[in-house]
This record gives sequence, C-alpha cells and structure tokens, in this order.
Amino acid sequence: MKKLFLFIFFFGISAAGFCQLKSNSFEEIEALQQNQKRKIIVFIHTDWCQFCQRMKVTTFKNKEIIEKLNSDFYFIDFNAEEKRDITFNKQLFKYKPSGNNVGVHELAMQLGTINNQITYPTLCVLNEKNEIIFQYNLYLGTKDFKVLLDKLKE
Repeated sequence: MKKLFLFIFFFGISAAGFCQLKSNSFEEIEALQQNQKRKIIVFIHTDWCQFCQRMKVTTFKNKEIIEKLNSDFYFIDFNAEEKRDITFNKQLFKYKPSGNNVGVHELAMQLGTINNQITYPTLCVLNEKNEIIFQYNLYLGTKDFKVLLDKLKE
C-alpha cells in the first residue's frame, strides 16, 4: 500500500510538471528563433493589476492553452515594472522611474502602448522578425484566448 501511495504521489507530481507554461526571456528569443521560427506572445502585466493576476491563475493555467503556447509559440511573461536592463532586437531598454517606487520599463512601453497609452494586461504578438503584428489590452479568458491562438497559428 505504501508503494502504491508513493507511486501515485510521484506520478502526480511528474504529470503536473509536464503541463507547465514555458516562459522565455527576451534575451533567449534570438537564439530560439535561429533554431525554429515562431511567433512570440508577450504578456505585459504588473503585480498590482487584478486582471493580470486573474489571467495568470485562469487563462495561463489552462492545460490546452499551455500546450498550444509551448508547442506553437514563444511566450514571454513580462512585468512592466521590471527594473533590469533588457537587450532585445539589438537595442537596450531600461526601467524609467516616474516617482517614488513608480515607473515603467521602456520595453513595456514600446510593446504595450496602444493609442498613446499603456494599460494592463496587454498581449503583444510579434512575428518571427520581432515586428508587432497584434496588440490587445484587456483581460482575455480561456475561451477567447484559445480562439486568438488558433487565429495566430493560421
């Protein structure tokens, strides 16, 4: 009985591990694109945004979405208030403070600005040449996100 319990316990952990969303950094994308060309989906969010957090625990925990993102796209989970310098597309982007403990990363502004403003969450889709081909700045539930991924795959 003890062996059966251990088997089920370890199998459960292993099975859960297979269904994890793989998130890449901007710096990794260049090398990945040389091996296999894919569209890039950038999820731009903040820690304080309730809709961003909701997408993280619902949309991005869905097994079907995880499988599609992992197999067909490169995914970047990007906090817009990231403070480290990021080199992407042969350009250096920095965090720009705008007050006490407040600011936004230049790369978040570059990728997430729609109609001269940035709101959260924002999805930015880049083609294989790192060009913006789609932006969306509202909460996307599981059903709508699946439809979007299917359209992007075409």
